[in-house]
Parts: sequence; structure tokens; C-alpha cells
Amino acid sequence: MRAIVIQPDHRSVEVVDIQDRADLVRLIGHPTLESDALGDAGDRLFFDEACFLRGASGRFQIETLVPVAGTAVILGVDGDALRDAASDVDDLRRRIRYL
Repeated sequence: MRAIVIQPDHRSVEVVDIQDRADLVRLIGHPTLESDALGDAGDRLFFDEACFLRGASGRFQIETLVPVAGTAVILGVDGDALRDAASDVDDLRRRIRYL
């Protein structure tokens, strides 16, 4: 499925293909996932729940969402099922503020 990976330490936003939740955990680097709703299309921003406690490098914020440290991944969600991210990558790049 289509996922969008944000790596604030590199200031990069890239589309990748993942298969399942295990790939999501691998990309983020920790199994303690948290997520925030992102837009009206059902996308969510997934990140490490303990990102600030772990001292993850690189921080960013998308508009008024809570700031995040470390790698984050955007995926679509339908109930408990993950699906392709609907967010536009170029639009996301304009909305991200690196801290």
C-alpha cells in the first residue's frame, strides 16, 4: 500500500510501498505507535508515542497537529484496516514546518 514517510532529520518526504503494520513499525523504528488524524480523506500520521522521551532526532509539525520527533508515516485508515495514503506529497511538503 502507498505510504508517505517523513524523515525530519533529512527534511525528506517520500512515497514508499508497504505491506502491513509490521512494515509501519519497521519504518518508525518502535512498536509504540500513536496517530493523529490528518485531513478529511481518512489519512493518519503515525509516529512513535515516546518520540520525545527517547530523544529522537529531527522534529516537525504539520499545521496545528502536535509536533513529532523522528520518523513518521502517513497511511489511510478505514476502521482498523490500513489503506493507501490519499494525501498529496507536494501539498504535505508545503504544510510541514521543521523545528
